[in-house]
Amino acid sequence: MYIPKHFAAADSVVRDLLLNHGAGDLITSTADGLLATLLPFVYDPSAGEYGVLRGHLARNNPQWKTPATGEALAIITGPDAYISPSAYASKQEHGRVVPTWNYVTAHVYGELVIHDDPVWLDQLVRQLTAKHEGGFDEPWSVDDAPAEFVAGQLRAIVGVELVISRIEAKEKLSQNRSAADVEGVVASLRARGDEASADAVEGANPQ
Repeated sequence: MYIPKHFAAADSVVRDLLLNHGAGDLITSTADGLLATLLPFVYDPSAGEYGVLRGHLARNNPQWKTPATGEALAIITGPDAYISPSAYASKQEHGRVVPTWNYVTAHVYGELVIHDDPVWLDQLVRQLTAKHEGGFDEPWSVDDAPAEFVAGQLRAIVGVELVISRIEAKEKLSQNRSAADVEGVVASLRARGDEASADAVEGANPQ
C-alpha cells in the first residue's frame, strides 16, 4: 500500500482499529486464484510478535480448505468518507482544490492457520459475542441458546487464525490541509451525520 509519510498511521491508531473494527476482508492467493471472505475478527495483540486475528468461516466455504500460496491478507477499515472541495475554506481563496476520499485502513499480513476444534471455536464465538453484544442493554449470550443447537452451529464452521507478520496502515484524514480546511471538513461531515469520520479527522489533526 502506498503510504505518504504524513498519512502513516501511528501504532496506537492501528491497535484501536484492530481492536474495535466490525469486520474485515480475508484474502488468500491460491493455485485457483484469489479467494476472499468478509468476516468479523477478534484481535489478540498478546499472541506472537505482532498479534493475531481470529475468526471463522462456514464449513462449506472453500477458502479454508484451499491451500494459500504465501501470506494471507486481512483488510480492516475504519471510518471513510467522500470529501467535497466545497468543504474547504481554500476553495473560496483560490479554487485550486479537488475532491478526495478520507479513510483509515490496515492491511494485515500473515500465515493463516486453520482450527477445526469445537473447544477453540466455542471460545472464539464467545469472544466475538462479548465484543459485539457489549453495547446492548440486554446483551445476548451464547448460553441463551440451547446447548445442542450451539453444538450444531459450531460443527458448521471452521476457525481461522491470521498470525500477523507485518501491518501496513494508513490514516488519510486531511492532514495535508490547512487548519481552516480541516475545520471545514469536520463541519461538512457533521452536517452529513458522519460523526465517526468527523471525530477521526479531528483526532488526526489536533489543534
